[in-house]
Amino acid sequence: MKEKKVKFTEMKAGDKEDYLLLKELEKPYVSMTYERIIEELRKQGAISLEGYQITRLEHGLQSGTRAYRDGADIDWIIGALLHDIGDGLAPQNHDRMSAEVIRPFVREEVSWVVEHHGIFQMIYYAHHYGWDRNARDRFKDNIYFKSCSDFCERWDQNCFDPNYDYESIEFFEPMIRDVFKRKAYDPAIIKSEQVFGLPII
Repeated sequence: MKEKKVKFTEMKAGDKEDYLLLKELEKPYVSMTYERIIEELRKQGAISLEGYQITRLEHGLQSGTRAYRDGADIDWIIGALLHDIGDGLAPQNHDRMSAEVIRPFVREEVSWVVEHHGIFQMIYYAHHYGWDRNARDRFKDNIYFKSCSDFCERWDQNCFDPNYDYESIEFFEPMIRDVFKRKAYDPAIIKSEQVFGLPII
């Protein structure tokens, strides 16, 4: 059976039939996003940035595990697990890239925190480089400021421990699947007037 393809070689030449075909053919690919997320997460097992005691995968698993054990909801768990998923391709702006991966599927608070965690975590080390460790203060009036500060303190800066007993990728796979099977940009999920914050422990 001949593979279906569009007629055009330039997008502006495509007709409705072409674009309806693409829309139909993209459905299986989009529906398997969660599998590509898991594959990318596994790749981070081979990424051990020079000097750290653990891999990027282990860091993510520790972060997701801490969120889970603190009683966080699934959006926070996935946000913690994948907060550095962009590190392999975009080390200079991994926070923003990671946020874009999860943004269509989690509430705004979580994607905002992941997007800004890079500048917030500078509180721990920036002064050693002569940088402004309080650069995050430019966001002090943002409703998610405390959530991001708490995220960095509880589920990021302390997740470089080779002796921490964290959960496996397999443990998180059903949660990844459930989140990335959601309808993208569903207003009922991504928009909320409420700041959930991290769970009280």
